[in-house]
Amino acid sequence: MKLRKIKDNDQIKKNSFSDIRNLTGKIADKTLEQLEREGIFLFPEIVKDAEDLTGEQMILRSVNDTYRSGNVMGFLGCGDERLIIKSRFSGDNEDYFFQYLLDRVLDFPNIVDLSSDADQDNRLFSFLLFLFPYYLKTAMRKGPFKKYIRRRYNDGNVRGTVDIARHIQENTPFIGNIAYSQREFSYDNSLMELVRHTIEYIKGKPHGNNLLRKVKDEVKLVVSATAGYKACDRKRVIDENKKNAVHHAYFREYLALQRLCILILRHQKHQIGSGSRQIYGIVFDGAWLWEEYVASLIKGLFYHPMNKSGKGAQRLFAGNIGLIYPDFICRDHEKRIIADAKYKSIDNIGNRDYLQVLAYMFRFDAKTGYYLYPEATGSNDAKLRMNRGSTFEGNVTPREDVILIKHGLKIPVGAKSYADFKTKMAEYEQLFIQAFTA
Repeated sequence: MKLRKIKDNDQIKKNSFSDIRNLTGKIADKTLEQLEREGIFLFPEIVKDAEDLTGEQMILRSVNDTYRSGNVMGFLGCGDERLIIKSRFSGDNEDYFFQYLLDRVLDFPNIVDLSSDADQDNRLFSFLLFLFPYYLKTAMRKGPFKKYIRRRYNDGNVRGTVDIARHIQENTPFIGNIAYSQREFSYDNSLMELVRHTIEYIKGKPHGNNLLRKVKDEVKLVVSATAGYKACDRKRVIDENKKNAVHHAYFREYLALQRLCILILRHQKHQIGSGSRQIYGIVFDGAWLWEEYVASLIKGLFYHPMNKSGKGAQRLFAGNIGLIYPDFICRDHEKRIIADAKYKSIDNIGNRDYLQVLAYMFRFDAKTGYYLYPEATGSNDAKLRMNRGSTFEGNVTPREDVILIKHGLKIPVGAKSYADFKTKMAEYEQLFIQAFTA
């Protein structure tokens, strides 16, 4: 197997990808939205109406004779070629920061072990399994999926379309039954059956029952809705769902769950992809993970509008114009603060970021704005005071009342173990939060 490891937000010479040129050629300069259609599983799923168009990001973007990696982390493969994208805070054989984000945001176990090159396919499959409770819970918030299906009957209570060919075959000689079919609005449909098959499959895996315990109420609903479940129908159910993807926008969470279930059930131990030329894998949006992690740290102090789920939407202008989703809005309206989570280094927080937060500050009458970013050096906050006046008139002076602050959370580098990393992170988190509680 040919393996290459890179880090997010890095610039790498193109010739260093020569061992995996087939895989690189299939992912370079393609948006995440394009790659998702070709078989890559993206977490979280792309939402086209989101303000930060996740789908326009790229895993690898050409910059002259180099590739620039983006904000995503994860595992990719094509044939015998593999690419691992680590966080920029990782070591050679560990990525404690990536694991910590997954642990805090998604309650993942410690499966981000990069030391074993031969087991990447099984590690990728483990990611899919541990994502299932999250997607199931998200989809089931809208209740069990219900749709019209056609059921076949053979009895004396005709309530639908008579099936003449089947009637002759099954009811000769005639004993009073009629073969017919009827269109019914039912929970026991191909999609819910697919979810049930996935649940039963996970139950048979090590730690499967512990994994499903997180969503025991949702599992109970699925089981009660799928009275027609038969283990021998798995291949037919998978084929039906591959042909009939969920299309209605209201049920987009079920589309994501449907895709995940198909990936899990089609997995084979020796091969995740279905051909030597097909790309496959799972990538996580580092910016989303960082934002959700920061939200868990300051949730008592800030409102957190969420563009991925459309919650807490705000408008710039009257008349319902100018949809915006500020990352964080301080709950104290008398001392309003706007904060923006940035999965960037301090030097890469620039002009577009400034304009965005300043617009939010103007909208919410805030005098202070924060950029919340991860960094490894533990440097002091960078404070930017907004200017007044004009160079044409030679009267430019800094304001005393409007300030932007780049506030970093130190990430431990060189930790001896994951337990050691978590201990140090807890210390740095307390220092990080003090800026808003002092």
